[in-house]
Amino acid sequence: MTTFIQLHLLTAYPPSNLNRDDLGRPKTAKMGNSDRLRISSQSLKRAWRNSDCFYQSLSNNIGTRTRQFARLWIYEPMVQQGVSDKIAKASAIKIAAQFGKVKNEKFPKDPLDNLDIEQLVHISSNEKQAILQLVEILINEKREPTDAEVKLLRKENSSIDIALFGRMLADSPAYNIEAACQVSHALGVSTVTIEDDFFTAVDDLNNKEKDAGSAHLGERGFASALFYTYICISRDLLLENLNGDEVLVEKTLKALTEASAKVAPTGMQNSFASRAYTSYLLIEKGAQQPRSLAVAYFNPIRSENMLNDAIERLEQQLDKFDKVYGQCADTRYVLNTEKGEGDLTAALDFVAQK
Repeated sequence: MTTFIQLHLLTAYPPSNLNRDDLGRPKTAKMGNSDRLRISSQSLKRAWRNSDCFYQSLSNNIGTRTRQFARLWIYEPMVQQGVSDKIAKASAIKIAAQFGKVKNEKFPKDPLDNLDIEQLVHISSNEKQAILQLVEILINEKREPTDAEVKLLRKENSSIDIALFGRMLADSPAYNIEAACQVSHALGVSTVTIEDDFFTAVDDLNNKEKDAGSAHLGERGFASALFYTYICISRDLLLENLNGDEVLVEKTLKALTEASAKVAPTGMQNSFASRAYTSYLLIEKGAQQPRSLAVAYFNPIRSENMLNDAIERLEQQLDKFDKVYGQCADTRYVLNTEKGEGDLTAALDFVAQK
């Protein structure tokens, strides 16, 4: 049976704008008939996969999401090493076409734009290495690749971000990878009111006697909330996605757990310095069907002791599910900063163990 690892986090952010909507205001969602502050799962996953927690121990096992690899990894190195522009362009287009539909604009802003593919593709570290090795051969022999050489998509995968969050290639479904990790949108446990910050910028060289006005006027939205985030990982699928590499699975689980507890999205950090560590982390492991505990917050918390009440609600909801459905996990570990319970190192060891 599949082993599931479930993480439940409560993280409090001060006034911030971590994840913006199309109007530049903090994202929200309706839950329990009230507006809640929201951080999208896409924003969270990008922050985690680009964090030091991932790169410090897994830099060689992180993929690249891009449309521009053909010009940056193929065309430019070939031209710089003396290969003709014609051969370099033809090689870049031929290789790029294996990963997605190449642009073909009649009037591109930059002629090199037509070396890019139309949609982002997540390229594994294995595939990047294969591309670079082929480019080196093409440079030495000053030629285009053969049809056999450009088949660079790989079933084997050692990129942890692809193993966790998946990959879809519409034109090459055989190389799709099902995500082993599901991440909820982080939602505030209380109702929210978006506030507006009106600000001005002053020209340092203004002569106050002649010009005391501002050089720039602006406005941005912000809000604060205690967020509940839920993460579900299929350990067996993660192991399969990483070709049975148990050591890499353990490193991945530790990196993901640490990042989810310590890494904030980057939105407007210079304006708000809204860094935060998780105040409460519940880790569950077992073969039982996973479930979120978000129902604990469908009625928004309105008390003054919000964090303690949010923890209490979550633990009560946990007990309710266990009582009705039976034990919903085999083992659990709790990190609670309010009570000084748990230890991050121990939590990481726990989440990595089989």
